[in-house]
Amino acid sequence: MNFQKNEKTGFYEGFALVKSCDKKSAKNGTFFLDAVLGDKDGEIYAKMWDYREENTPMPKVNTIVKVRGMLQQYNGNDQFIIQRIRAVNDEDGVKLSDFVKSADCKGEDMLETIIGIVNGFSDEELKAVVLSMIEDNKTALVTFPAAEKLHHAMLGGLLYHTLSIVRLAECVCGIYPCIDRELLISGAVLHDIAKIREYSLNDAGVVDGHTLEGMLLGHLVMGAEDVGRKCDELNVTSEKKFLLQHMLISHHGQLEFGAAVRPGFIEAEVLSQLDMFDANIYEMADALKDVEVGGFTNRLWMLDNRRFYNHGRIDVQPQANIIEE
Repeated sequence: MNFQKNEKTGFYEGFALVKSCDKKSAKNGTFFLDAVLGDKDGEIYAKMWDYREENTPMPKVNTIVKVRGMLQQYNGNDQFIIQRIRAVNDEDGVKLSDFVKSADCKGEDMLETIIGIVNGFSDEELKAVVLSMIEDNKTALVTFPAAEKLHHAMLGGLLYHTLSIVRLAECVCGIYPCIDRELLISGAVLHDIAKIREYSLNDAGVVDGHTLEGMLLGHLVMGAEDVGRKCDELNVTSEKKFLLQHMLISHHGQLEFGAAVRPGFIEAEVLSQLDMFDANIYEMADALKDVEVGGFTNRLWMLDNRRFYNHGRIDVQPQANIIEE
């Protein structure tokens, strides 16, 4: 977070995107605000004690506010204690888009790269299914985020995550000849494509919740249904359709993580492992990028609430160049 410290008052001040905000009751009978504030560089948990709505209007989620307060540690994590908070006005000169994190790679370039890889398939059925699914969703794919809060929750994050897994799949297939490269890459391209229907977005392109079908079905089931319909439309052989559908409904690996079934063949297992690998690498790197050498990250919920050490041997960046020059 890019808050600036006022040396005269000792308070930190700045603008932030309200990512979540709730009014809660304290044990002493008063109310407090429990919020998450963010910008392009990260986010921070925030509290405003002794909150009185008649004095301070409730901040709206996915709007920009100006805040002043103190930074402190709570249970090993950074926390911002808000003293004052207000909505921005025209005189502040800030825009919502300035606070929305984006992938370093252009969506059009990532999409073109994926299409180029798929065009090289020798399996005409897999090629037809994947390219047709991309064509059906290409407008949204260019900018769609991959998540609401966790890994790749940024503009273009869905394609960035997808292409990262495709690149990992190419490396793995170069080592292990027992893996069907085109089947694995097909699963990698399609595994999260139904997130476009799972999430709803606000005007800035940020995920602000789930659609009804997203809540009731989820992107694994919806993706498998979409792929099944596409395979039937293109007269793809039944077994190949089932292989693709299985990769989508099993790619979360464990039933407790949302998978409908456990991965049942090599490519499905590899896809599940690569999906988790890419998500974990991003989460660790994103947390480490702002940690001073010799320091530790906050606890990362996605990684069993562990904290990670910045040894300083390399300049950690959460995003890599996945577009070949």
